Amino acid sequence: MIFDVAVIGAGVFGAWTAYHLRRAGAAVILIDAYGPGNSRASSGGESRIIRMGYGSDEIYTRSAVHSFVLWREFFERFKPSPPLFHKTGVLWVARAKDPYCEATLKTLTDAGVSIEQLNAEELKNRYAQFHFDDHAWGILERDSGAVMARRAVQALAQQTSLDGTTIVNDAVAPLNSKGHQNSITTSKGDRIFAGKFVFACGPWLPKLFPTTLDGFIHVTRQEVFFFGTPGGDSRFSSEHMPVWIDFNDLVYALPSLENRGFKLAIDEHGPEFDPDTDDRVVTGPNLLAVREYLKRRVPALSDAPVTETRICQYENTSNGDFLIDRHPDSDNVWLVGGGSGHGFKHGPAVAEYVTKMLTGDGKVEPRFELASKGRDHQRQVY
Repeated sequence: MIFDVAVIGAGVFGAWTAYHLRRAGAAVILIDAYGPGNSRASSGGESRIIRMGYGSDEIYTRSAVHSFVLWREFFERFKPSPPLFHKTGVLWVARAKDPYCEATLKTLTDAGVSIEQLNAEELKNRYAQFHFDDHAWGILERDSGAVMARRAVQALAQQTSLDGTTIVNDAVAPLNSKGHQNSITTSKGDRIFAGKFVFACGPWLPKLFPTTLDGFIHVTRQEVFFFGTPGGDSRFSSEHMPVWIDFNDLVYALPSLENRGFKLAIDEHGPEFDPDTDDRVVTGPNLLAVREYLKRRVPALSDAPVTETRICQYENTSNGDFLIDRHPDSDNVWLVGGGSGHGFKHGPAVAEYVTKMLTGDGKVEPRFELASKGRDHQRQVY
């Protein structure tokens, strides 16, 4: 069989692209070495934040707003139980003088996002589980929250399979020729024929395209911690605690979703990481840094036990913009990635953009082109 499109990578970008293409009538095959929602995937974590704020970067705010509509449409169609989305709200914690949060406030207002601005006294009264400085203020995105990432990706794969997408668990070999591609080869030696190929394989992109993407995609290791909350204490549940972003300290936290514990991570880029071979065990120094932060901001959990940990690899471009572009040497091969750390929520909008690029009906966004990428690792999009 010759497919219209072969999508390599069943993370959130790949799964949404397969889902969208199949709904549009294309014959699609979705291929992943470890399967949808696997533990090595950047999309394979327990939860991801859906928020609209991006400082002054309106392109991502509007993409997040549109994607949220499509996420909710999928949830309504799939009718998951237990639910895949938790409407906790997302709280941005700002300092007295805070250009990023001030820009976020303006962009959210201009985009029509439902928000509430809170002063220090309001923050302290509403969220007593946190410690706020006297000059702090906040922005609450009322309708935002968290999606159960691993299960959401698996639900997308399941639904697009029911819709007629072929799903294959196998690794794909790097392309060995330039120009128009007729097929790709799997690790088992099978050839898969398609008219177009979309490589949306996250941290595996630079492995499959080492010459083209050398230095343009940075794969790093991030450590995530879950802390046990006191028995009978509901302050850290999703009913009483919002998703929480302290941008100035590059910290984000999620309430205890489905009784898994309070989740917190420091969103700084870690060391280089190989998604196939490196161990996924946290280190002492990072736990110490997290505990020091908890003492200052969430004192009730400063000595809380660690109940789970996770290593999540990021794959980012030099500045954090997405990479969505045609391969420079193959006219029917597309590269889709660079979304780690903030891309999960954008899966639906990315899928729409990719589909339009494949059909020639879309308008090119220069920021997503390979030509706009550099090799210096200077993240600007969070």
